[in-house]
Amino acid sequence: MASSSLIADYRRWLTFQRQEQLSREHAGIVQRLEEAHASSRQVMQAYRSMAEKAAAEGACYRTLFLRTREDGEALVCEGWLFIRRLLSEGQQARIRATLLETFTLEDGVIAPGDKPARKVTLEIFDRVHMDKGMRTNVQVDCLDNDHDYHFITLLDAVRGDLRPHL
Repeated sequence: MASSSLIADYRRWLTFQRQEQLSREHAGIVQRLEEAHASSRQVMQAYRSMAEKAAAEGACYRTLFLRTREDGEALVCEGWLFIRRLLSEGQQARIRATLLETFTLEDGVIAPGDKPARKVTLEIFDRVHMDKGMRTNVQVDCLDNDHDYHFITLLDAVRGDLRPHL
């Protein structure tokens, strides 16, 4: 086997390993959120805090989200969100943000600036699960793209150096 082919296979294997790691991380966080009975009001407050920190310090937050592919398979993607503002009216909350993607299965690891950032509008809502005895759990989905959904943004993973790429 040629050395270049071997290296290409190794890089492809690393990409699949990263995909599996992100999938386990996303599933684990979803489970912890369900067990904690997080409400849309609590999540809304967290995003409000992120927006304040973004305005004051240029903070971007690591986010994991699902993207449905053409074959119907949903895979976890990773990126950084710059929260521009939170709009809330009654029980409805929308987030205006800029998403800088840093990992997809198709592209592998994406360095900041290699792919253009895109503006997104996210919606926070409580989802009712009938199979769990009318239990609700909070979910954050993208309104601009039906393929991107179930965003989980991590408060403890923050960067302030991505502003030039937004």
